[in-house]
Parts: sequence; C-alpha cells; structure tokens
Amino acid sequence: MEDAGEVLTLQRAAFVQEALIYGTPDMPPLTQSLDELEHELHDNLGQVALAGPRMVGALRARLDDGLLLIGRISIAPDQQGKGIGSRLLAAVEERGRGAGATEAELFTGSLSEANLRLYTREGYAETQRVQGDDGIEQVFLRKRLAG
Repeated sequence: MEDAGEVLTLQRAAFVQEALIYGTPDMPPLTQSLDELEHELHDNLGQVALAGPRMVGALRARLDDGLLLIGRISIAPDQQGKGIGSRLLAAVEERGRGAGATEAELFTGSLSEANLRLYTREGYAETQRVQGDDGIEQVFLRKRLAG
C-alpha cells in the first residue's frame, strides 16, 4: 500500500495521547514497524479520511467469519472531536456489511474515556473486559450491523 508510511505516522501521532493516559510508550500502535503495518494492510477493509491531500484519520478492519474486527482507529491530534471517528466507523461498517459482516467488534483500554464515549454513542455495547499482559484492561465492544 503506497500510503502505509502516512498511515503509520498518523497512527503514532494519534496514539501518543493514549501512551500518556497509560503511562507507557510500549503500545503496539507505537511500536509497530512499517513492514508489519504493510502486511496488516494487505487484506484490509479499513478506511482513511482526507482533508484535502492530508490524511487525518484511518482505521483498519478485517472480516472473520461474519464478524468485522475494527482496530487502530487513528485521528490526527489536531482533528479529534470533529466527527472523523464517527464517519470512519460508519464507512467501515457499511463496507463490512457489503462483505457479509453481521456484527462489528472493537476494543480500547479501560482508561480511554473519550474512545468509550464515542463507541457507546455509535451503538457499540461492552461485551467483556480482559486484563492484558501489560496490566492494561481492554474493553471489548460489539455492535449488530443491520442488513
């Protein structure tokens, strides 16, 4: 993917705030290599958001037996709070429905209050909490995708 470097730069900028919340820079979105990201983007249903030529948002998604797995939602720090995340989620949900998904799932850390508010507002409901190896509790949320 030709814009993988731009996606990685956006991802790192977006997740710096998360690293500050959790007190660690050792988070997969910040430590992922360009090669790893390029491999991840190979079979990706994700979306990007552009403001003119500038990439201001990105997320990744893949289909797993009817379940749309959404991850690495990244919004440029200076563009957060402008509805880009909501629009990206709506676009990838539509893309997932078209690929046969009946539900969507995503996760975030339990301290990421803005993320949890966004996902709840967009119709996602908490399904479980899982303690990570790093001591960070991950909150998994799901949404039924109407046909």
